[in-house]
Amino acid sequence: MKTWNKSLIASVCLLFTAPAFSASPNASRTQRPVRPGSVTAPESEAERYARRCQSHAPDRGEKPQGTLLWGTRQAWRAKHQGDERRSVLVSVDLNAPLRTHDAQVRSLRLEKGRLVAFPQAATSLVGTVLQGTSSQGKSVEVALCGAEPSPTDPDMVWYRIEAWNPVAQEWENPCAASATVSDPRALPVSGVWDASGAHHDVPGKLTLACETGVISKCISWGYKPWARRNGLSLAELHQACTRMARADYCGNGKSHTREGTVIDIYDELGVLSRTTEASPGWEPARASFEAAWAPDGATCLSRTRNGQALEKLLEECPGRFRVDASVELGQGDRCTVQRADMSEGKALLRNQSYDHQKSAAPRAEDP
Repeated sequence: MKTWNKSLIASVCLLFTAPAFSASPNASRTQRPVRPGSVTAPESEAERYARRCQSHAPDRGEKPQGTLLWGTRQAWRAKHQGDERRSVLVSVDLNAPLRTHDAQVRSLRLEKGRLVAFPQAATSLVGTVLQGTSSQGKSVEVALCGAEPSPTDPDMVWYRIEAWNPVAQEWENPCAASATVSDPRALPVSGVWDASGAHHDVPGKLTLACETGVISKCISWGYKPWARRNGLSLAELHQACTRMARADYCGNGKSHTREGTVIDIYDELGVLSRTTEASPGWEPARASFEAAWAPDGATCLSRTRNGQALEKLLEECPGRFRVDASVELGQGDRCTVQRADMSEGKALLRNQSYDHQKSAAPRAEDP
């Protein structure tokens, strides 16, 4: 269908059908015996680095869920999981010293969505250890353990990464696994994102965005921040998409969506168009307009995606929205509240979703 070719139906998820990474030479990790109650003896630096990139789960499923920003684990300790504004890895510093298998590699640079060695661009980066930072400001070592070029875009390379877990004393994938993606990959993206979801261009720093997070998902949906369309950069569209994908209405980093929520995305530049034809994954007749989006959150909205009352949402960001007038955006899209400091013309993209309250009721054709 022509409409489908230029449209996106998402459950805040993306289908990956490419083959899994080739495993490193030592594809299975040698387990060190640990007796109950014993304390693991410190290992030498040489022993620790020798253990990097030795784990690999060959099964990477389909349709990773996308309510996370970075797509990473919130903390190394299980009891700290669940705080969506924390991350064990938020950025990587390309200006920091590298640990690499090839002494000829002096540095790395980011070219669009892939890392390139300098001065020999063709040099393999597998085994290279980068210096990263967590949301708590702690230093994190990150190893590149595999590289898989995107089958649809030569400007993108997905990396299998591992970070040193100081709690478990192991190299582990910092990307948050999901029920369908057991070993998520990561895509290098320019700049860094803070806990509020705001993007910052910081020279020499980048984000390793896991495929279970919306930073990489929005790129896979077509909003590549390094690309241009009709002479205009897609960087702001990408940032607006990260707000939309997580239903971050207030622009404060807080998500208001649920796993598996279905959305339809469309924008003024025509990167993605409104879906008008039914498919197994989308029923336009059941959908309605939800919100319009800018890089710092919703510009106006009709309702919330998760069914939360608008009154409760507005309490989270007092003074941000006006409730005294509705806004007609055209094509049947109508907002009931509008940003107090922004006109509707500032919106870069919009979305539809199934009304939570209506979706909860059984349909006539349901048994």
